[in-house]
Amino acid sequence: MNYRHRVLVLVCLLLTILMLDRVCISVAGPRMQAALHIGPVGWGWVNGAFALAFALFEIPSGVLGDRIGPRRVLTRIVLWWSAFTALTGAVFSLPFLLAARFLFGAGEAGGYPNASVVIARWFPVRERGRAFGFMLMAAQLGGALSPLIVVPIQVHYGWRASFWFLGLLGPLWAVAWFFWYRDSPGEKIGVSVAELAETAELRTLAIHTMPWAIALRSGNIWAAPAICFCYIYTYVFFASWFHTYLIKERGFSEKDLWLSSLPYIVAAGANVLGGFISNILVLRCGLRWGRCAIGFAGLTTAGLAIIGVMFAHGPITALAFLVLANGAITFQQPIMFAVCLDIGGACSGAMVGVMNTASGVGSFFGAVAFGYIVSHTGSYTMPFLPMALLLFIGALLWLYIDPRKQIQPQHPIVPETAAAIG
Repeated sequence: MNYRHRVLVLVCLLLTILMLDRVCISVAGPRMQAALHIGPVGWGWVNGAFALAFALFEIPSGVLGDRIGPRRVLTRIVLWWSAFTALTGAVFSLPFLLAARFLFGAGEAGGYPNASVVIARWFPVRERGRAFGFMLMAAQLGGALSPLIVVPIQVHYGWRASFWFLGLLGPLWAVAWFFWYRDSPGEKIGVSVAELAETAELRTLAIHTMPWAIALRSGNIWAAPAICFCYIYTYVFFASWFHTYLIKERGFSEKDLWLSSLPYIVAAGANVLGGFISNILVLRCGLRWGRCAIGFAGLTTAGLAIIGVMFAHGPITALAFLVLANGAITFQQPIMFAVCLDIGGACSGAMVGVMNTASGVGSFFGAVAFGYIVSHTGSYTMPFLPMALLLFIGALLWLYIDPRKQIQPQHPIVPETAAAIG
């Protein structure tokens, strides 16, 4: 196995743990709301606090990864978020829960941008769509595993114990990562001559700071995060309101929550499928349509599926449409990351940070708005209306993206001096 594929295995494991920790609060949500006396608006703010911090710290964490490398940055990120995952299980009131989730979001911010820096430094352009497909598939598997792990723990030991257990996983990964991983193939002892030749183009890149004056005049740098906002507004539902919706609106019992793994299982396959199809289309149709056709098709399908949720009569039919919506969103998700590397170039961490800042903003508004709409209308169906609208807008914005237009980086920092920064 090539060393870059071993690196990918570690990154996939990271994202599995990330989603386990993130989705845990959704699975435990009904019990937490009852125990801490939290209503729909308060629960919206619990999830919004995480999203707000996530948005604020994405770009700084991505820029830091570009400058000093993801080895050190990801180690810090994982240790931080693991601590606040465990602390979530210790809260006894809404204000303390809001603080814990805000600090959790601040810690987890930068996970995806720095994982993207890893892909940018280890994988040739032709392999990145597939690499992101596997990476995001691993995240979906984390979401699928979360109810299967959390429900039995909270049934036998209470909802607090599930956070304490999951908080132990991140530090184990961080130790292995810090002592094994290196920030480029050239730094890793044991990489073969053949693999070094395959990644030679990556070693010629200096480390750069984002040329913001140029970047902000690029249509791409506005369209990409706008698309991300549009689909994350819906995507956050699965990590914040999904299990509450199934129980309170569709009549599921806690023992039925194993079915809530289905959207993540389908999404895992969709992530990989989107990456593979994009690789094929890039070769046959060129970079632009090889990326943008996937995005347009995915978000259009997701918008139609959300409309289906609104008109579904039975709980299984509603779940089926939600599975389709999540799968369609995640079908185009690896392409969103690949586009950020296409247009970001040597500033990939910063570009993914920009995209994930929009992701955090979309998560914030999606989580908080859902609670307010439920509170004011008394319906768990009405919040799906803005979701569908934003998904169709995101689909149209994909037609505006041109990944062939790369932001020209400025002020290179030679790799030998990068380790001295920070």
